[in-house]
Amino acid sequence: MSPNAANDVTDALAQDFVKFSVESGVLRFGEFKTKAGRLSPYFFNAGLFDDGAKLGRLGQFYARRLLASGVGFDMLFGPAYKGITLAAATAIELARLGRNVPYAYNRKEAKDHGEGGTMVGAPLQGRVVIIDDVITDGASKRESVEMIRGALAQPVAVLIALDRMERGGRDDNLSAHSAVEDFTSAYGMPVAAIATLADLMQYLRSTDDPALSAHLSRVAAYRERYGV
Repeated sequence: MSPNAANDVTDALAQDFVKFSVESGVLRFGEFKTKAGRLSPYFFNAGLFDDGAKLGRLGQFYARRLLASGVGFDMLFGPAYKGITLAAATAIELARLGRNVPYAYNRKEAKDHGEGGTMVGAPLQGRVVIIDDVITDGASKRESVEMIRGALAQPVAVLIALDRMERGGRDDNLSAHSAVEDFTSAYGMPVAAIATLADLMQYLRSTDDPALSAHLSRVAAYRERYGV
């Protein structure tokens, strides 16, 4: 496959994912207060992929994006809590596609009976991809990297659903980089996203729904102010 063809596949996947997220009510438009206190014109809540059909479709997007990324991997890791379901759904879809790999996840609190400890699932070994919904401050991903390295395995990439492409910090002291860029710089590993804010904006430009396209100007203004 030529590089251009690969980009076309990725672009199509991203547009399909944005459409799916909007239709599922996971990606919404309006006015939402973010963790940083900003008023965002859109909100992505992966917790609303909340039934079997949505979760199965979501796993397909994760698996296809991971395979298209070209990252070599041996297993998946899902940080508690959202990452647990996402890693499991991705592993199921990878197996359906003929790539059966183990997965593991962590508990927030160590278990003091039974098998004990904080880790559940397959032993961490080989090349590990961390699966989660988004990166905000990157804290849970950093913890995941340390847990994986602590088990003498190798974290090789992070796969998320949506990259907001947004700078951190306060309005009067914005970071020059996004959380994704900071994480990549700190740990020297790629962060792949099924879709980005740029893909979201392209969807709003191309949609035939005037109610959706009406949100483009506010999303564009938000990206102009906070985007990278």
